[in-house]
Amino acid sequence: MLNDLAALYSANVALFAASVFVLGLIVGSFLNVVIYRLPIILEREWRAQAAEYAPANGPPAVEPTLASAEPLQAPFSLSVPRSACPACKAPISAWQNIPVVSWLALRGRCANCKTRISVRYPVVELATGLLSAWVAYHFGFGGSAACGVLVTWALIALTGIDIDHQLLPDGITLPLLWSGMLASVVFAASGAGSALPVSPRDAIIGAAAGYLSLWLIFHVFRLVTGKEGMGYGDFKLFAALGAWLGWKLLPLVIFLSAAAGAVLGILMIVLRGRDRAAPIPFGPYLAAAGWIAMMYGDGLVSGYLRVSGLQH
Repeated sequence: MLNDLAALYSANVALFAASVFVLGLIVGSFLNVVIYRLPIILEREWRAQAAEYAPANGPPAVEPTLASAEPLQAPFSLSVPRSACPACKAPISAWQNIPVVSWLALRGRCANCKTRISVRYPVVELATGLLSAWVAYHFGFGGSAACGVLVTWALIALTGIDIDHQLLPDGITLPLLWSGMLASVVFAASGAGSALPVSPRDAIIGAAAGYLSLWLIFHVFRLVTGKEGMGYGDFKLFAALGAWLGWKLLPLVIFLSAAAGAVLGILMIVLRGRDRAAPIPFGPYLAAAGWIAMMYGDGLVSGYLRVSGLQH
């Protein structure tokens, strides 16, 4: 049966993409949970560790922020407690948790207290579904599509968390890095030529070049200005992109991310009057640039070389 399904998807890429779209909607609902809960889980862990070194009767070692919204004594993980309305705490039933459809059916409001539900939830679900389907259609049925979809899910989660908290958790960046290295070895050992992942050699060099390049920029910038321009999470994300895409596409990723960050940063200052000294998370730009490079990087680089006359 699995062989028949594989043959069907191989022969009909549109059907494969449609199936991945549905899967992406479901995963997008889970990514909403990750984006909201993972920072709280991490803060709980940090506060617990800090409490071990705090004076018995002194002030708290870590001021409560995210975790203050949840009872610290109650179990809290990606699966516990059950999802509920933040306002009235009414549990969310299964029919109210259907990706995109439930939000539309409820007209963006809680079924119990009618509090408005953020449009971000269906946006993340729909974006995950569409981008996953795009990857599936682009690569076709096979290992490259599976790898591309997994990378896409990780980048969406990292983007949401970094926008909210200026945080790129090790719990996502490091597995993304090591899975890129492992995938390069597995695909090389299987003898399957694929567009994604890259060869083990390119993955290793890409991971090292990605981390060390931003690490060097960080320290040079700090020496010159006395300020920290980015966080270590950015180094790890860039290293993960290098592991998946190889070192050759890293210049394209950093160019696209820097250009997008500069343009959007200037627009925010001009249109919204944002403080120029206010930090802007760099992770979303890296994630978006990495996704574009994963999909069209080779074509973009070849096109640039032809237009510039460096390649005939």
